[in-house]
Amino acid sequence: MAGDPLLTRARRVWLEQAGAPVAFPAEGGAHVVVSAGSLLCPPGWVGIVSVGDAAIVTVPAPGLLDVMREAGAGLPAAALTDPDRLRRAVPVAEVLGPGTLDYCDERTFQPTTPNATETIPPGHRDLATLLASVPAGDAEQCGLAEITSPAFVVRNGTRVVAAAGYQHWPGQAAHVCVLTVPDQRGRGLARVVAGAATADGLANRLLPQWRAGHEASRRVAWALGFRRLGVQLSVRIEG
Repeated sequence: MAGDPLLTRARRVWLEQAGAPVAFPAEGGAHVVVSAGSLLCPPGWVGIVSVGDAAIVTVPAPGLLDVMREAGAGLPAAALTDPDRLRRAVPVAEVLGPGTLDYCDERTFQPTTPNATETIPPGHRDLATLLASVPAGDAEQCGLAEITSPAFVVRNGTRVVAAAGYQHWPGQAAHVCVLTVPDQRGRGLARVVAGAATADGLANRLLPQWRAGHEASRRVAWALGFRRLGVQLSVRIEG
C-alpha cells in the first residue's frame, strides 16, 4: 500500500484526532503516545487505530505507555485491534469496537441513482422524528444527530424512512452517517441515501469515511466503492 494516496489521506485524518504528535511507523508496527485529549477513544481509555500495516495508539496517562508499547512490540499492528489477541497481552476491562474503517475517492466511488433523495437541513424535525422512531442504540450509533452536512432522505409518504449525511472531521474527512428504519431495511435504501451523502462529500473535496461495526453496514460501503483500509478499537485498561 506504500504510496497509496487514499491510505495517506486516511492516516492524516486519524493523526488529526490523536491530540498529540504521533505518526504511523513507516516500517509497520505501532507508535504509542500519551494524549489525555485523544479523540480516538472515550476519555480515560486507550485508543488504537490501524491503517494499512501500521497503527497509532493513544493512552490517557504515562503509566500506560510501557504496557501498550510492550503489546505493540509483541503483536503486529492488525492484532492490536483484535480484542481477543489484545486481551492476552494487556488487562482489558472494557471494549468498544472494533469498527472497520473504509474510504473512497473519485476513482473508486460507485454512484447511486441521481436525484433519488430529498435534501433537508441537519437538525430538521423530520430527522429528529426518524431518530426517535428507532431503538435508542441505533439512533446513538448512527451519528445522524451530529451531522454537519445536509441530510439526504428517502420518504414513504411523508415519513422519512432512510437518511444519511456526514460529520466534517479534522483532516478533511466526511464521516458518513446512515440510518434506515427497521421495517424498511433490505430494500437498498441505505445505499441510496449514503451514496448521495458520499457524492456531496466528494464534491466538497472531502475524504468520505465509513466506520462499520457489523457486516450489513460493510456491505453497503463496499457496494459504494469504499475500500477497507483500517480498524478502530477503544479499550479501558484494568487498574
